[in-house]
Amino acid sequence: GGNNAGHTVVVDGKEYDFHLFPSGIINPKAISFIGNGVVIHLPGLFEEAEKNEKKGLKDWEKRLIISDRAHIVFDFHQAVDGLQEVQRQAQEGKNIGTTKKGIGPTYSSKAARTGLRVCDLLSDFDEFSSRFKNLAQQYKSMFPTLEIDTEGQLKKLKGYAEKIRPMVRDGVYFMYEALHGSPKKILVEGANAALLDIDFGTYPFVTSSNCTVGGVCTGLGVPPQHVGDVYGVVKAYTTRVGIGAFPTEQINEIGDLLQSRGHEWGVTTGRKRRCGWLDLVILKYAHMINGFTALALTKLDILDVLDEIKIGVAYKLGGKRIPYFPANQEILQKVEVEYETMPGWKADTTGARKWEDLPPKAQNYIRCVENHVGVPDVFSSLVKWVGVGKSRESMIQLF
Repeated sequence: GGNNAGHTVVVDGKEYDFHLFPSGIINPKAISFIGNGVVIHLPGLFEEAEKNEKKGLKDWEKRLIISDRAHIVFDFHQAVDGLQEVQRQAQEGKNIGTTKKGIGPTYSSKAARTGLRVCDLLSDFDEFSSRFKNLAQQYKSMFPTLEIDTEGQLKKLKGYAEKIRPMVRDGVYFMYEALHGSPKKILVEGANAALLDIDFGTYPFVTSSNCTVGGVCTGLGVPPQHVGDVYGVVKAYTTRVGIGAFPTEQINEIGDLLQSRGHEWGVTTGRKRRCGWLDLVILKYAHMINGFTALALTKLDILDVLDEIKIGVAYKLGGKRIPYFPANQEILQKVEVEYETMPGWKADTTGARKWEDLPPKAQNYIRCVENHVGVPDVFSSLVKWVGVGKSRESMIQLF
């Protein structure tokens, strides 16, 4: 992905918003690496750095490495993203609901083999400039209203080139050394979610990259045998930003309650997230693709006040259960959700720090999720963490 997605990270009471920075950038002992699968908007990167420096982030440039094969998001990609959304709205009466951060157009350039990468920016600048001008010209011919200050942008890019030069490395070699050198813990962080994956998501209401587990291999150059544990992160209810089918959505007081209690606004856009009951059909589908070895179930505390809680356990089409997640949006709009209803626990879980502290009804809810998604074997459970608040202390580890 790129800076279209965001992660809010709370450490020692301080709240950081990350878009391009890996969340590990806060840890002074961790090396953060932006891989080749990421598309990088350089002004966005430095703007993000500045915002987080004000919150106390120090010496990030000493801990950040950038792959020389990562593609660059240009300002005109962002302008085009906005124009395309306007065009979709005019032609089809609906848009995709992109963040207008230029992500789609940059991945389009990448796939069309007209994109420019970090290694090009740091190589012969004259060659880079002429390719930049060609790309800009292509977009201008497609969008006559598009205005591009070519010389101004090139001047800025030249400045950014010198700022990032010390951080740029050959990503494949860097990862190879990390995997084969002295033993290290390597954590890969994905942006977006399984249902926004370009191949497996609710197409066309998706992002332009692979945000499922395959992105570890393609986005970093890590061979599959090095992928160890795969952790899924899922809320105790389901949310979606932007448009697209959402079978368990609650457009009622339940949806409003989840939205307000859960502070469900997009980190990047500030848009309200749509909310609904936990959809186990999509969780199972994400599990089919990613093969989770464990799950983190977050925001359990948001459900504390409910009298009863529903879980979407199956989809029906024409009254019959279907065992798969429909690819087609029109069909997905038509599915009927089969729910299981459970009593709410009506107790404050935010103080819970271990499994025993959770009300029995909350424990039942978690076990119900595990049973439906498929416990790997009888002796092990799938939910490894339960989140009952924003802080790190609010994450209960079960095993």
